[in-house]
Amino acid sequence: MLVFANDYTSVFHFRRELLRRLVSDGHAVELVLPVDDRNQAFAEIGCSVTQLPLSRFGTNPIEELGTLVRFMKIVRSARPDVLVTFTAKPNIYGGIASQICRVPLVSAVTGLGATFQQPGFLRTGMTLLYRLALRGASRVMFENSSNRQLFLDRHVVAEGNSTVVSGAGVNLAENPLVPYPEKQDVTRFIAVARVRRDKGYDQLFEAIKQVCAHRDDVEFHIVGWYEDESYRQRLLEVAADYPVIVHGGVSQEQVRGLLAQADCLIHPSHHEGMANVILEASAAGRPCLVSDIPGCREAVDSEVSGFLFPAKDAPALAECVERFTGLPTEQRRQMGLAARQKMELEFGRDAVVDSYVAAIMEAA
Repeated sequence: MLVFANDYTSVFHFRRELLRRLVSDGHAVELVLPVDDRNQAFAEIGCSVTQLPLSRFGTNPIEELGTLVRFMKIVRSARPDVLVTFTAKPNIYGGIASQICRVPLVSAVTGLGATFQQPGFLRTGMTLLYRLALRGASRVMFENSSNRQLFLDRHVVAEGNSTVVSGAGVNLAENPLVPYPEKQDVTRFIAVARVRRDKGYDQLFEAIKQVCAHRDDVEFHIVGWYEDESYRQRLLEVAADYPVIVHGGVSQEQVRGLLAQADCLIHPSHHEGMANVILEASAAGRPCLVSDIPGCREAVDSEVSGFLFPAKDAPALAECVERFTGLPTEQRRQMGLAARQKMELEFGRDAVVDSYVAAIMEAA
């Protein structure tokens, strides 16, 4: 098996169980990943790693063509039974390579990004690239039904070769239910997301200002590394004027510790495949306030395990923060228990791994 993805972090944290299953079933698994010293960790699972220079956001056509050519050489050398790809560039380059090298393909569309949010040349171009790349795929896995329907409507995939799974699922053992905080003087909200515009930080900043204009019993924790440096100074300015604690990029273990101390997760993203942080916060027993968009709404039962609000709507987010702050501790705790139960019933990672293994074996 040859597995192609665009970064170490997402594979190690969200696909590790799939790799272990494939190795334990007797398959030789080779990963193709961007250069990263941490890639050596996959050797402990039993996978080999080939490092390929790959820019997630690069658009230089000469450099991108070079990446595609180098990847095709890797595929020809490996001669895998199945090629498995995750995220946009690996899906497109992997799809093209699989057709030229005549290798079965299983692709995972983990989200469609900002490109698909507005009509225009970029969306048309990406649609054509996906149509070219995935036309020969044995199976295309989607993380929400809306993304799948969009690709069906645009004739990128067919009913027969596309499937919806529950995102990457959540490892319920690694993300156990954590006792809900006792009543405190402040309600602690936490946002865990890469710091950039389409994660909803503009709306979060505005909502914080609106809420704090007349409340002093709330606190906001921001966790995530900067993918847009223009937000660094803005975030520091908000933190200087309001009860905002900036944690920056931290380890997965530290994220779990911060979630345990929080009363509620806020996730105001503009688009998602399936937001892993919602799954992990819910597994820990934390209610979630999330954008009412595909990839978020599926993981939250509104008014039961959290609240939904329209994306890009700061006043609506502020209203949700106000509502949650006014809830008694026991009601918050019950919402958290409902969130955990939903993860156990619908989002366990083992079921997601089973779906991927079945698709890979069918393709082989």
